[in-house]
Amino acid sequence: MEVGSLPMELWRVILAYLPLPDLGRCCQVCRAWRELILSLDSTRWRQLCLGCSECRHPNWPSQPHLEPASWREALKQHALASRTWTRNVPELQSSACLHFFRRRKDRKVWHVGPGCEFESLRGALGVTGPYDRVVLHPGVYEEQAEVALKVPVELVGLGRLGEVALLVCIEQQCPTARLCNLVFMPPWFSTVVYRTSWGHVQMDNCNFEGAQLQIRGPGTCQARFCSFSQGSSLHLFSVSLSLLDSCDFSGSDTASVTVEGPPVSERNWACKHLAALARTFPSGFISSPKAPRASSTGGNPAGGNAKKEPVSTEEWKTRMGGDAGCHGTVIEDGWSDGDCSEGDDEKKDGRGANTAKKMFTLDYKIPYDHHGLAHLLKPLEDGTLPAASSPSPPPVTPEPLTLQEELERDQEAQIMAASILGCIVRRCLFRDGKGGVHLSNYGQGRLEENVFRGLNYAVRCIQNATIVMLRNEVCECCASGVFLRLSAQGLIAENNIHSNGEAGLDIRKGANPIILCNKIHSGLRSGIVVLGNGRGSIRSNLIYNNKEAGVYILFSGNPVVSGNHIFQGQAAGIAINENGRGMITENVIKENQWGGVDIRRGGDPILRNNYICYGFSDGVVVGERGRGLIEGNHVYCNKGCGVWVMSSSLPQLLGNYIIHNCMYGLAVFCRKDSENMESREGNWPGREGIGEAGNGERRGVEAEGREAHENFNEEGELFAWESDLDSEDGGHSARRSISVALVESNCLSYNGAVGLYVKSSEAMNVFANLVNSNRGPGIAVLQSSQLTRLVTNCILENDRGGVTVEKDCRVELRGNGIYENRGHGVRFSGIGQIVENDVVGNHGNGIQVSASADIKVMRNRVQPAQGCGIALLGAVKGLIHDNILFEGHPDYKKKLIHLDSGNESCVLHNNILRHNNSCTSAPSWVLENPPPRPAASSPSGISSSQFPSRLGLSMTTRVGATVESGCHSGSMFCSIL
Repeated sequence: MEVGSLPMELWRVILAYLPLPDLGRCCQVCRAWRELILSLDSTRWRQLCLGCSECRHPNWPSQPHLEPASWREALKQHALASRTWTRNVPELQSSACLHFFRRRKDRKVWHVGPGCEFESLRGALGVTGPYDRVVLHPGVYEEQAEVALKVPVELVGLGRLGEVALLVCIEQQCPTARLCNLVFMPPWFSTVVYRTSWGHVQMDNCNFEGAQLQIRGPGTCQARFCSFSQGSSLHLFSVSLSLLDSCDFSGSDTASVTVEGPPVSERNWACKHLAALARTFPSGFISSPKAPRASSTGGNPAGGNAKKEPVSTEEWKTRMGGDAGCHGTVIEDGWSDGDCSEGDDEKKDGRGANTAKKMFTLDYKIPYDHHGLAHLLKPLEDGTLPAASSPSPPPVTPEPLTLQEELERDQEAQIMAASILGCIVRRCLFRDGKGGVHLSNYGQGRLEENVFRGLNYAVRCIQNATIVMLRNEVCECCASGVFLRLSAQGLIAENNIHSNGEAGLDIRKGANPIILCNKIHSGLRSGIVVLGNGRGSIRSNLIYNNKEAGVYILFSGNPVVSGNHIFQGQAAGIAINENGRGMITENVIKENQWGGVDIRRGGDPILRNNYICYGFSDGVVVGERGRGLIEGNHVYCNKGCGVWVMSSSLPQLLGNYIIHNCMYGLAVFCRKDSENMESREGNWPGREGIGEAGNGERRGVEAEGREAHENFNEEGELFAWESDLDSEDGGHSARRSISVALVESNCLSYNGAVGLYVKSSEAMNVFANLVNSNRGPGIAVLQSSQLTRLVTNCILENDRGGVTVEKDCRVELRGNGIYENRGHGVRFSGIGQIVENDVVGNHGNGIQVSASADIKVMRNRVQPAQGCGIALLGAVKGLIHDNILFEGHPDYKKKLIHLDSGNESCVLHNNILRHNNSCTSAPSWVLENPPPRPAASSPSGISSSQFPSRLGLSMTTRVGATVESGCHSGSMFCSIL
């Protein structure tokens, strides 16, 4: 009979009447018939699969609305799995191909029920032989004492699921058994309905109501399409391997699945077959689906890669709802970086800045292009501008790696991803109960494509247990979604963890998991919390839209946080508090409502090579007693300051690009008044409802820690997060302990206000920074009762002045290059000295000193564009000597040195004034011996830097601020987390 003799549609109608055995025979006729039979997947194969009383929808229980890839394949997998329990007998060598399912000649079928051979289950089990089948007819069967299975047997309920109910307690004392299509309820004398300590039990399409199952190693279990409801639970003790597939767990009073104890070395016969079944399921390390990216220009996360489109400053202004520049922005009453200088007044009086600059540039400009930091401003080999001199922010940010890429470079994670050991739970649904999976005391578990919803917690892994979680969904948990502590470890990869009441992942007390490529979002508190000496490697995750910090590190937590995208959070991107540490590298932290990174109260991280951008507040906030190494980061396009540092903090800022921020580039600030007491004590606006008892994630804040000592967890005990300090190790940091804050070799460019703003009561040194093209002065020192040293910096082309020093500030300027700023080069009203600087091409006075006491201006080289070289205004007391002053342009008639009449306390000595005496050509003046400052090597007598500069110079001086107790403040935007 040829297939082509009838239309395909008619063949399909005919074949739809065939039972399963006949369909199998038709598949073996020829290739054409095989293709014809396979084409019935959505019709006859679907009907056969759903009509089988021993199996449910292939995607039950979590996704029954989705069609499987193949109904025929689903039926095949069910048939294979249903025969696992019989595979412990030796296979016949002569008929291995026919021994797919062992049917002994003496295998019998026994019927139990009213009018059948046996009316009770106990009676039937008394006569059954090995591998016999016991069929229970509809009804309720209750046994008053424990029933023992002494020979391999199959118990099958007849009819629809729910028509056969067993109120029994069964102990398996044989190598294997199978339970199918039954409802188990606990008898009056025990809550345990099934136990075994050495055999294998297979459960297919069973319901357990208020019951417990206990499996002890080397015993094993395989549960498929089973329901565990009304507080039912499965307890596995030291199992070497068990498999739970497509089960529904609901209404648990404790954990639905408990895995306790290390896998025993002794294994029973079923382990190799269960391992083969487990490997047929596609593992998470084989392929990595594309995770949603957050575009570089903002917006909600969507599928696909980030758009690699340039983002201009004007686009950023438009998106942020206003001008990113400075409009007289003030932090302290009485001073504004918008104050006009004398040079600005002259611009209004007939000589525009553009005309002055043009004339000066064409004829009399002294070249300075080969100063020590000039390479930061030169175009790159591909013709693009470096970040320090580009008028636009960086166009793209790096994308997180896929799971496959992460595993290729991490052998430990790769081994974990491939491991098959302990309890394997896949495609199960855990809902509406207290706990999902609990692992303890060296237990091991593997969770794949499960759904945890509406629980108290989803997964709890403690006491040296090991967990592997791949592609699960964890949502709507009252407490933390995944909780690891007491040296737990494992791999948590490609999960969707969202909408949980506490942290998505909670890591504490020595736990050290590997967390890769997850989506952790929409939490009512933080995304990931690491505390109490918790560790972990957190890499390539998408962490977004959490109400508190995306990653929160405190109480000596010390994770590695690398390559993540942390964005659109309603608080800080990463918060390090209460002596938290951590290595935070190569993350993209953007569009967060508070600081991109917030470091406070002893927090001491290494923050390196991150992109911290487009925040609605400050980029990096180093608050009260904050510490840390902040190196090589790109901090740009934040609506507040690039970096905000409190004077009582001790950070080290090295080699960062702090550019295109709407306010100050770097602000070091301290204000001793009562206005910031609320923020200092944690009482920020909108705090109500965040620290109630029963929620534990902000217990690190001192005030809250005193008021609420309750922290909800799975066992109901009450304790504060401070209790996690009991395992704190001895060494707090491997880095050298410092007593000053360090700021070195940074680029502060194109910020909307002052490049470096200082209002501090502590000593400070500023070394080898590039400060250019800011919309306020390059550096402004408003308060400095201790000595502030500005050494070997390059300060050029800022919209106001180069350096502004207010009254009563103690400041030393040494070895700086101050070029072409649109106000005065140096406006100095404080106390100190100005030594060996190059001040060239500034539109106001080169150096203007007023109301100063005991100032020394020595060995500087000065050339103004249009004002005086050195202007001494008022009752200046000081020594002005050995300076070289170059004429700006003959058309400008101002003196190179101006001293107010009547000033007898200022001494001028050995200054050299250089005028152009030729009427035909401009002088060929150059800066040499030394070349233009700042120099590529630091002056002698300054101690060498411990940390390498990322800018390729020999950096030897640093910025420091000694600690003054009790001097605290908060950022204009950021509050204490």
